[in-house]
Amino acid sequence: MGMLFLLLGIDCLFHNNVTKTRDMVYYNEQQILVETAINQGEKIKDIETEYDCHILFLNDKNYEMELQNWLQKEALILDYRNKDKLIGKIIWNIKEKSYQKMEKVLKMQSVIIWAVFLIGGYLLFTFFYVQMIRPFLDLQIFSHQVANGNLDFPLPMRQHNYFGAFTESFDLMREELKRAKESEYQANQSKKELVAELSHDIKTPISTIRATCEVMEVKERNGDTLKKIAVINTKAKMVNDLIDNLLHASLEELTVLKVEPIEESSLCIYEMIREQQIYGEIKMIGKLPECLVYLDKLRLSQVIDNCFHNAWKYANTPVTVSFDENEEGIFIHIKDEGKGVEEEELPLIIEKFYRGNNAKGKAGSGLGLYLANMFMERMQGGMEYYNENGFVVRLFLKKV
Repeated sequence: MGMLFLLLGIDCLFHNNVTKTRDMVYYNEQQILVETAINQGEKIKDIETEYDCHILFLNDKNYEMELQNWLQKEALILDYRNKDKLIGKIIWNIKEKSYQKMEKVLKMQSVIIWAVFLIGGYLLFTFFYVQMIRPFLDLQIFSHQVANGNLDFPLPMRQHNYFGAFTESFDLMREELKRAKESEYQANQSKKELVAELSHDIKTPISTIRATCEVMEVKERNGDTLKKIAVINTKAKMVNDLIDNLLHASLEELTVLKVEPIEESSLCIYEMIREQQIYGEIKMIGKLPECLVYLDKLRLSQVIDNCFHNAWKYANTPVTVSFDENEEGIFIHIKDEGKGVEEEELPLIIEKFYRGNNAKGKAGSGLGLYLANMFMERMQGGMEYYNENGFVVRLFLKKV
């Protein structure tokens, strides 16, 4: 509608300019000026150029013929007199000038109208694209992102969008899908963590049961009792193997187990070490520094149990425990008297599922030192290991 009014205004403007003509008063004034210029002796050609006219004298050759030609052209012809004597004619070709002006105006009008149509068409296309096409293009990109699993890709919403409610509904759907996916992931993660935690936690009492059975087999003399101990040991080994498989499958998808260190007295470590006497002989050197440290009792107990269990499984020698202290924390040294670990294997023994050459023929999953190292780091401590007349594991606990 606005464009229609604009075109009508342009048409009226040019129509007024085309139809506007000069009246006789104007040409009478021009006649006087021309006669004055002739009387003053100005050159005829200069006068004709200045006043846009043609001067025809009676004594000109072909006067009658030229006058007839101008009459046929419907030109404006006024008499040129001097003291009431007719000298000639002053001629203005009004119709030809009008046609020339009209042609010029029509060309200009056509250019402007086409320009208005082009600009209007561009604005109309832009409006249609922004309001109609672009929201669907955004929706197409959005749907591809969602289909590929990218639920963090927002659907842009713009002001004055006719599809605002439609767009908002799709974005709300994305957010709900994202929340559902996160909830499902957290639920699955919690289940996996629970399975992994229970699997690893059960290994400690199973190992204690098996160690007790081995001690009883050595000391017991009653045949019937020995058979029952053998059954218990066999079933415990079976449970241990099943737990190893379960823990192996769980840790393939989990990077960490839950560790929650709190402030504890370092003296609780004595009890953890005393529990390991069931495996064999333990030599204690020095006194455990008494202070507050960061630790998770369950996880530290598992670390210590693993260190002692490895010492007796692979070295089968007494284990020496010593302590050290600095400003940052305390150190626990657990050392066997075996051959140690081959130097080229030392950097690999804390890798998940790695087992060294000395593990051949012995049960295990290759997760013990991997988990022990991870637990110590999660307790803000650390673990080192090296050979020194046997294999040494050095545990560090940070002071409060």
